[in-house]
Amino acid sequence: MTTAPAKLYGKNLSEYDDLDVDQLLSQLSPEEISILAKEVDPDDNLLPPSERCSYECNKEATGPLNRKKLIEHINKQALETPDLPELKPYVAGTIRGKKWIAPETNGKTEHEDKIAIDIDDEYGDALDGASQEEIIDLAAILGFHSMMNQDQYHASLLNKGQPVGLGWDGVTKATQPKVYPPEPPNQTDPEDSIKRVRDDDPKLLDLNWNNIKNISDEKFENLFIALVENTHLETLSLVNVGLTDRLAGKLAEALEKNCTLRVCNVETNFITPIGIVHLIKSLLKQRSLEEFRATNQRSQVLGNKIEMEITKLIEQNPTILRLGLHLEYNDARHRIASHLQHNIDRNNRLGVQAKFKLAETRRDNESGFEIVSAE
Repeated sequence: MTTAPAKLYGKNLSEYDDLDVDQLLSQLSPEEISILAKEVDPDDNLLPPSERCSYECNKEATGPLNRKKLIEHINKQALETPDLPELKPYVAGTIRGKKWIAPETNGKTEHEDKIAIDIDDEYGDALDGASQEEIIDLAAILGFHSMMNQDQYHASLLNKGQPVGLGWDGVTKATQPKVYPPEPPNQTDPEDSIKRVRDDDPKLLDLNWNNIKNISDEKFENLFIALVENTHLETLSLVNVGLTDRLAGKLAEALEKNCTLRVCNVETNFITPIGIVHLIKSLLKQRSLEEFRATNQRSQVLGNKIEMEITKLIEQNPTILRLGLHLEYNDARHRIASHLQHNIDRNNRLGVQAKFKLAETRRDNESGFEIVSAE
């Protein structure tokens, strides 16, 4: 099936390709060009509305524009123009026009349709004679949380009786907030903890420097140097301590050589996205870290390029199980979540296999057989 070629004014469109547009426009008069401009020019959204439409007034200006005198003339003309006469003069205390009177209603109107529920006579009699407190207790048991507030719900669960004045007919009052004492500051001594990390103290498994102010860069560097040779520390928390990219680079070098650290938390610091990439890249050489957190840094948005680079690094890491980062793009979030779930499943399988082998070894030892490994 063939279609007929498109035509314009009885000619094929291909015949207009060789025409000179400038020559055709030169043959038009100024009036014809203005008409053509009105039909052809598109509506430009970048121009203000006052300049989008063509100017239609061809009258000559009567004189130069003086904005100040024009405004004075408009105000003078408005003040000198008399008001329209009122049909009925104003008199204090009298009502002009008709007064609106609400129409009479026949009885009370029901806005909600009644729902017929078939209840046994025994349950119906029990509900008809139930008090307000009993209905609230029943709603708490059935989980109807919209029928009560938190105080009524907890009072029903603890069987303390309903508070006085907080029923459906009582006055609604705000619950007084519970006052908790402020959390004490972090009492960890940086100098002592650095010494224990350097001495490889077997009792030091968790080091928490969170929210410690005014820690010098020298102390951070000493900690990271001591972390290289440490074989017992498992958790390192450096939240809100003012880490920068330079210190993050020192930490990345320490993570590459440490083989026992399992959790590293550097949230709420001043690390840039590039510094976060260096930290995550160091985890490829250090295969013991299972959890890494670095949210709430100076730059809230990492950017597409950084997120894709982090995604590729995480997909190459077979040991990390939890990652604390704010990712903006769905592709990065889904790929990282899928890989973390794969690592968790793999870790669970290895744990089950290790338990099975341990149980089998114990069973063989109890039966009197000695297992000798051939090397």
